[in-house]
Parts: sequence; structure tokens; C-alpha cells
Amino acid sequence: MLLLSLPLSYLGALDRFTWWMEAFPVFIGLPILIVLREKFKLTNLIYLLLFVHAGILLIGAHYTYAKVPAFDWLRDHFHLSRNHYDRLGHFAQGFVPALLARELLLRSSPLRAGKWMFAIIFLSCMGISALYELLEWATSLATGTAADAFLGAQGDVWDTQEDMAMAGLGALCALAFFSRLHDRFLARQGFLPAGDGKS
Repeated sequence: MLLLSLPLSYLGALDRFTWWMEAFPVFIGLPILIVLREKFKLTNLIYLLLFVHAGILLIGAHYTYAKVPAFDWLRDHFHLSRNHYDRLGHFAQGFVPALLARELLLRSSPLRAGKWMFAIIFLSCMGISALYELLEWATSLATGTAADAFLGAQGDVWDTQEDMAMAGLGALCALAFFSRLHDRFLARQGFLPAGDGKS
């Protein structure tokens, strides 16, 4: 399904340069998942979240984050100052990697769920978000106005800080509200003894 989504997202994309910049995480992550599927299968929950996150990226790549039609409608209907699809993308940028990191740490490190794991994952997600913002900045410096759609700031001077805040909120929500569900998937699929990953 995801392999079909790639060409569908590319066809008729509003800005080809932006499409490549926004879709590149899918091109990096998908081959890794395919290669490691037999050696390190993930829970069904993580695969579902990765699929949803890839969909968010590919929709943003197709329309550019500032012009996703459903969020244009929301902007106009609720008299918002901007198209907020970018905020959804950054929320997912924190939410999905937080649970992926949690699974990797629980299954392959001596770390157990608790305050230290929470802090390590949260700070890692914030670091990834900051690196992504630096990538946007570097791309803008290197290409000038060609990167405007990739930046997606829409005239908001606090866009970078708000993007990182949304990623942090996504990570916090994932860890605070979905850890127990994640534990059930881990136990059900035999990756952890029941109760071993409890927060």
C-alpha cells in the first residue's frame, strides 16, 4: 500500500523540489524496515503508526504543508491565521518516533520503562526535531526561495519554535497516554513478558 502511495503522491505534486525534501524520510525508513523485517520485526502498533506517519509526510509532500486542502478548509472555517497541517506533521514527528524508540530500547537495551527512559526518549525526540529545523534552515540558505514551500513558515516568525513544541507535545502524548497500549502489543506479540514494560 505504501509503495503505491509514493507514485500517487509524486504525480501532480505542487512543487517537485518540496516533494523530494518532504518524502525523503520515507525513502530512508522504508528500505530499513524491509531489510530488518525478519531480523527485528516490530509490533503491529509501530508498523501502523509508521504507515500513518508516512501518509502524513506524503500528503504534505504532494500539496506542500501550507496548501493541504482539508486544512485550508479548517483555516477558513475557523478563521485561523494559517494552514496548520504543518503542526500535525510535527506532532507526528514526535509521537511516532517516541513509541518506536520506546520499543527499540525495551527490546534491545537493559533500560526499563520509567523516568529515565521517558527522559531519554523525550530529549531524543526534541533533538531530532531540532536537527530537522536546522536542515530546513540549511536548505533555505543553500537554495533561497526554492525552499519556501519546504519551510512552510507561512509568515510565522515563531514557526521553528512552534514546530519543535508540537514535536515535544507529540512525544509527551505518546509516552504518557500510549505506553500501556504499547506494552500490550509487546506482550501479545511475545516481545516482552506481560508486565515487563510497565511505566
